[in-house]
Amino acid sequence: MNCPRCGAAVLAGAQFCIKCGGPTQQQTAPQAPAEDSGYQPPRQQSGASGINIDPDSRGTGRGCSYEILHQPAFSLAVIQLQPEQSIQAEAGAMVSMSANIELQSQMKGGLMGALKRAVGGESAFVSTFTARGGPGEVTLAPGSPGDIAAIELNNQMFLVQSSSYLAGDTGLTVDTRWGGAKSFFGGEGLFVLQVHGAGLLLVSSFGAIHRKRLGPGERYVVDTGHLVAWEGSTQYTLRKAAAGFFRSIVSGEGIVAEFSGPGEILIQTRNLAALAGLLKPFFPSQSGGGGGFSLGQ
Repeated sequence: MNCPRCGAAVLAGAQFCIKCGGPTQQQTAPQAPAEDSGYQPPRQQSGASGINIDPDSRGTGRGCSYEILHQPAFSLAVIQLQPEQSIQAEAGAMVSMSANIELQSQMKGGLMGALKRAVGGESAFVSTFTARGGPGEVTLAPGSPGDIAAIELNNQMFLVQSSSYLAGDTGLTVDTRWGGAKSFFGGEGLFVLQVHGAGLLLVSSFGAIHRKRLGPGERYVVDTGHLVAWEGSTQYTLRKAAAGFFRSIVSGEGIVAEFSGPGEILIQTRNLAALAGLLKPFFPSQSGGGGGFSLGQ
């Protein structure tokens, strides 16, 4: 059995391709997009569950259209804004933009909102891009190599790792949520973002994005360093990876999240903290002694 989108081999009965993330089953009665309006994404019923990601990485948001290019290693989100329409993004996410795009940076939610964002590992400022006098283009990308997923929310709520939030429609509500004391002591992130409303949400990953759908009552464990986003209705708890403190340490795993279905999770295939740990021995120490290499005079 092969994926109809990228041609990769997939297991029989699989709903999504593990390489490109697209659905493996063709719809029996697909709706043809209009010739003059581009791709029109399928619409969910109000409050519908599931993570709605366009199979062809193209679609529309509130006053904009988007396309994700160069997936999955070096993804770039290309946003086409209609006149006087806006999109919000994390500070520093912009790669390029049309000359008529107006950029404004502000502390969303006031001083307290900025403080919550700062302690949650995000920038205290949010960038708003607005097309003035005509349509305009903005391209966005995360700081690390990886993929971008465009999620279309329809009166839904998602929880997103703070480092994975890239951009979203201005109508979405984004708030910082306490991640639990175990998360703090494990050193793997204290806060997550709670995103809800209707509109386009862009999340990024380090590495590719793997989709995992859980059935009712199904339990699944994910290392917190590999989490990208999950449905707000999905129950989860934070715990040690193994029974006992010593076993957790020697296993190389710290705090993990145990999910209980139904629901869907987006998982990144690489862990930025793990990569930093691998690279650390190859850099000179601050004291100037020990191992590492010399950068020369």
